Amino acid sequence: MNIIIPMAGMGKRLRPHTLTTAKPLLPIAGKPIVHRLVEDIAKVCPEKIDAIGFIIHPGFGKQIENDLIEVAKAVGAQGKIFYQEEALGISHALLFAKEIITGKVIVAFADTLFRTSFELDTSRDGIIWVQQVEDPSQFGVVKLNDRNEITELVEKPTDFVSDLAIIGIYYIRDGEALRNEMQYLIDHDIKEKGEYQFTTALERMKKAGAKFVPGQVEEWLDCGNKEAMVNTNKRYLEFIKDGQLVAASVKQVNSVIVPPCFIGEHVVIENSVVGPYVSIGDSTRIGDSRIANSIIQKNCLVRNAVLNNSMLGNFVNFKGKPEGPSLGDYSAN
Repeated sequence: MNIIIPMAGMGKRLRPHTLTTAKPLLPIAGKPIVHRLVEDIAKVCPEKIDAIGFIIHPGFGKQIENDLIEVAKAVGAQGKIFYQEEALGISHALLFAKEIITGKVIVAFADTLFRTSFELDTSRDGIIWVQQVEDPSQFGVVKLNDRNEITELVEKPTDFVSDLAIIGIYYIRDGEALRNEMQYLIDHDIKEKGEYQFTTALERMKKAGAKFVPGQVEEWLDCGNKEAMVNTNKRYLEFIKDGQLVAASVKQVNSVIVPPCFIGEHVVIENSVVGPYVSIGDSTRIGDSRIANSIIQKNCLVRNAVLNNSMLGNFVNFKGKPEGPSLGDYSAN
């Protein structure tokens, strides 16, 4: 089993945080989004994951590439880096990793996380993971027949087709067939809305006889903007609240930590109340503050602050009482 994760986008909706850090490497409960995604896929996958291909922009840099290799290694897989400079659609992006689009493959977008209890049925031709939503007009959706097979994939329907939204994770049993269909789009310059669409390749597979079914998740967790990130961080802290979330090296002076919280290594908390639903990265110092429902990354200094629904990058120096700030790396107020 191989996993391919296209993640070359620049994450504009999460600026300023993505000016210095690729969006999939922003932390959720102490681990990068993409690390959480890979772990969650591994939990539902009954087969060994051999390789994970990360399709990135070449400008991301060597450190990010090394971090991604470690993410793959953490689940016993070989990490491979592929580059996409120009955004021409998902089918175009995935073909940069064509060497590992063989056999059974999972394609997963790196800005979506999920919770589910089902185990992946690898005997199926294909599984498209979905969740029921109130407003399907904002999403790609699937239409089903009475045998629970997917008959149609519709992008942002204006008229009601289905309320099962595609969350961005796909299993394909025949990777070679998928690769060939995506290559066909490129070779014949078949575009929709100016791009080589992944759903077009899947529709071609379906017309050739492949039978796709939905894999329904219990919860779909977006990481597209600051509010979504803070909420997803909250949900993950609730999921893993029984685990070891506060490092032994944390120094706590006249302070209270209200669980669940993730507190990294060598954090100092003085005269403060932290939590619930707070994640704090390594070597950050908190003093005389009240912090809840927020993400604070590494090497920050927070003093005399009241923070809620907030997100601070690395090396941020923050003092004051406005609620809900979103500051990128190396910021000060």
